[in-house]
Amino acid sequence: MPELPEVEVSRLGISPHLLGRKVTLLQVRQRQLRWPIPPDTLQVEGEEILSVTRRAKYLLIETAPGWLILHLGMSGSLRVLPTSAPLQKHDHLDLCLDNGQCLRFNDPRRFGACLWQERGDEPHPLLKRLGPEPLTEAFDGSHLYKLSRRRKLAVKNFIMDNQIVVGVGNIYASESLFMAGIDPSKAAGRVSKSCYEKLALAIKQVLARAIEQGGTTLKDFTQADGNPGYFAQQLHVYGRAGQPCLRCEEPIKSLTLGQRNSYYCARCQR
Repeated sequence: MPELPEVEVSRLGISPHLLGRKVTLLQVRQRQLRWPIPPDTLQVEGEEILSVTRRAKYLLIETAPGWLILHLGMSGSLRVLPTSAPLQKHDHLDLCLDNGQCLRFNDPRRFGACLWQERGDEPHPLLKRLGPEPLTEAFDGSHLYKLSRRRKLAVKNFIMDNQIVVGVGNIYASESLFMAGIDPSKAAGRVSKSCYEKLALAIKQVLARAIEQGGTTLKDFTQADGNPGYFAQQLHVYGRAGQPCLRCEEPIKSLTLGQRNSYYCARCQR
């Protein structure tokens, strides 16, 4: 599944092609995605695109009446193409622009979404209870420490909770915990404030580096220009079970936390 860096890379890739353009048509070929595409999305037609932003893993395309909300799901991708470009299998949606180009959404598994947020309405239910963005000043070690008190769940599951902090998915949670030297299975309430300060900094550094390098190469993700991300070349623990730790050469271990594979070094992470 594309994580926050991959979604941010997609945003950076499509933004220059969308900003200031007028939407001529929202062409829906498959309405049944994770949720049915609502008829309200057609309000974008005839409107200028004012901004392209991101909240957690959601892309927000702003127009005067409101925002088109896009989510890539597990296998979704976006391309900027000529409207006349031949269709591929699973091309479910085109946002057609006044320059003959379109933003095309492809999603083989159909776990993605295209929804609508009316200007002036209450925040969409999917956006309402989200925690702070990890790359902002609103997120730091004190925030994690305060919310973790008396919490018994594993610290890895704690930082993957979008009500605590958004966008720290499975890959980057494993990498950040390794960088901070914290055992992913340790109870969140037993992690010290100083360790949370290290963890918050690690999360910021890991995500920022991943965005800079184009997102992690996953079988279902390529950038808006068709090139894969490159961060997978620098993963320290994720997907490396049995291989030597890059710090101490102890074999990397794996365990299941919250139905997700987790990777860690038993010597480096306590």
